[in-house]
Amino acid sequence: MILQIQDQYDEQQKKWLVQLEGEIDVYTVNNLKDKINQLLDQHMADILMDCTTLKYIDSTGLGSLIGIRGRMIENNKVLVLTNVQPNVRKLLKITGLDKIFIVEE
Repeated sequence: MILQIQDQYDEQQKKWLVQLEGEIDVYTVNNLKDKINQLLDQHMADILMDCTTLKYIDSTGLGSLIGIRGRMIENNKVLVLTNVQPNVRKLLKITGLDKIFIVEE
């Protein structure tokens, strides 16, 4: 599966709006890391990551989100996951990552 990433910088709120579609796995994880790092290089800002159409994430994907979150925390920024689907939410809960990520409905 392919991962599609749409992004928009909200000038008023000073944050990135990022929409993920598809799957984050060993084959697509570098696309995610590269894209998010480019966005943060452009504007170091909070990220609202919409996971409405994110169908799957594996351990490499979770690892990349942890890395992205770490970079953002160093710069006093926040990564928020929103509209997380039940299968992804379950994985976050099983791994305990629901305690470190901000997960909104």
